Amino acid sequence: MAIEKGKLKALGFMPQLQKNHFSMRLHTVGGTVTTEQVRAAAAIADQFGKGYLHLTSRQGIEIPFIRYDDVEEIMTVLKKSGLELGSSGPRVRCVTACQGGECCPFGCFNVLKVAKEFDRRYFKKPLPHKFKFGLTGCPNNCLKAEENDFGVKGVTSVTWIDEKCIRCGACTRVCRAGSIQLIDDKIIIDYEKCKSCGACARICPTDAIKGEKGYLVSFGGTFGNSIRKGEHILPVIHDEKTLFAVADAALEFFEENAKPKERLYKVIDRIGKEKFTAQMKAALQGGTDVRC
Repeated sequence: MAIEKGKLKALGFMPQLQKNHFSMRLHTVGGTVTTEQVRAAAAIADQFGKGYLHLTSRQGIEIPFIRYDDVEEIMTVLKKSGLELGSSGPRVRCVTACQGGECCPFGCFNVLKVAKEFDRRYFKKPLPHKFKFGLTGCPNNCLKAEENDFGVKGVTSVTWIDEKCIRCGACTRVCRAGSIQLIDDKIIIDYEKCKSCGACARICPTDAIKGEKGYLVSFGGTFGNSIRKGEHILPVIHDEKTLFAVADAALEFFEENAKPKERLYKVIDRIGKEKFTAQMKAALQGGTDVRC
């Protein structure tokens, strides 16, 4: 029996301008696909589409010009190819991520590893409206974490250790934010200016600048018809268990309070930032990261 056209969008088939044609969205995590998957997607595009793939703004792959009459056959082909359909409609979308600490010299954590865990826990979870996760490995913010409903940015919290310092001034020279000064034989860090990039800790020859890596979470971002920068309402989180406890709490708040077609920032505005913040802080304290 043919799949009803009205149900195709939920499966990842986006209706096109052309009648009875769809752009098929594939599941990716952090924009990472194997070469085998690329070859499989290309073969499907050659056989059922127009011989090209579209790379979306959220690191996904779409195959345009899929005919409605071919959908059932394509579903069979997908099962054998190692590919999976993506997400659309009112549910958690594909998790976006930069390459992070596995290969980037600035990365503060293994972004793809954490992104895969977000994907495992939440991908395609039904919700009142779409919900997007985005992870970026450092304050350079290549992935633009604050554009997502739930953004994660890798940061490095730094402190100065007087007895280890040789007053070489390397940290003052490397700091692009101008937040470190050597005054009266002491290192002074202006934490209001500090970008938490960790460059000073990486360059210090005596480990006099101690760096502690963690996650800075933002809530309520969106970059569509309405533009809203996600807000940082929690201190830096230093362990994965607490990070996922906060993510669980954010999704729970959204699921319980959102109206259809209402993004997270609108729910926060309607219910109240104070209530939302209180729930996120409760989740923070429920984790293992008691330093925050």
